[in-house]
Amino acid sequence: MIQKWKIKALVQKTISILPFSEKLNYIFQKHVTGGIELTEEYWGYKITHARDHINFYKSYDKNGLNGKTALELGTGWYPIVPVCLFLSNIDKVISIDIKSWMTKSFQIKAIAKVVDSRKTGKLESYLTEINEERWDILEGILKKNKNLTRDEINRIICLETVIKDARRTNLPDKSIDFICSNNTFEHIRQDILFDILKEFRRIIKDDGIMSHFIDMSDHFSHYDTSITNYNFLKYSENVWKLIDNSIQPQNRLRFIDYKRMYEKLNIPVSMELITGSRSDQLRQIKISKQYKNYTEDELVISHGYIVSKMDGE
Repeated sequence: MIQKWKIKALVQKTISILPFSEKLNYIFQKHVTGGIELTEEYWGYKITHARDHINFYKSYDKNGLNGKTALELGTGWYPIVPVCLFLSNIDKVISIDIKSWMTKSFQIKAIAKVVDSRKTGKLESYLTEINEERWDILEGILKKNKNLTRDEINRIICLETVIKDARRTNLPDKSIDFICSNNTFEHIRQDILFDILKEFRRIIKDDGIMSHFIDMSDHFSHYDTSITNYNFLKYSENVWKLIDNSIQPQNRLRFIDYKRMYEKLNIPVSMELITGSRSDQLRQIKISKQYKNYTEDELVISHGYIVSKMDGE
């Protein structure tokens, strides 16, 4: 029997070469894999990332996010992180992506989930400080959402979504206080990501902060539990190119690769937090020769944050 992940890989590869591939992938994700549903598990991941980003920022700037401008790389389906930043009193969030994924329906689902989580007493365990005036605004969106457009909701929550190549943001030098991302770096080709980080180095303020969560696991393992987080490390680059697709590409970079890019660009790694590693799983597979120069400790990291406190030029 063919493994589930191979079927998904084949379908996504096929979709990626067809016209209207994004729309077809949306249908596939919605009706087959359930990959775009706001499940409790997905919610848990997103609200945790929001909490961690905010806490990382506050650990370096005791004044918090009040009056600050943030840039989020990778808007995605649900604006959970921007909503949490809004409740934490940020002045503006610019969220940049190469495609428009977020609809009004997804906006409302995200906001409703945040509101419900406070009613059940869960939200305060993630957000310790909530601007009550902004909370009233958030609840007001749900009450009158039928009369609001997606763009109007964005303006209300201080969010600007931009469809653009993040290598060329056109933002002024040293204009951004905070840059963050979640599960985004791993989908960007290394040469492109290097140029994006170079652009971030240009636009972030001398005392700015960056926080990026990277999921370095094989994303097919999220769908098929018969394979491990490290399954894709079995394949040579040539074979992986046949498996990989342009809809949800995976660059297979390891944590050390990201840190090396930071070093080349003179971006400090002020804090690193490893949240996933399974040596037992890694040892179950035969690693491709292209990873022969990596140690087991370098290969085994599957999830982690890189946080940077800029220290001027």
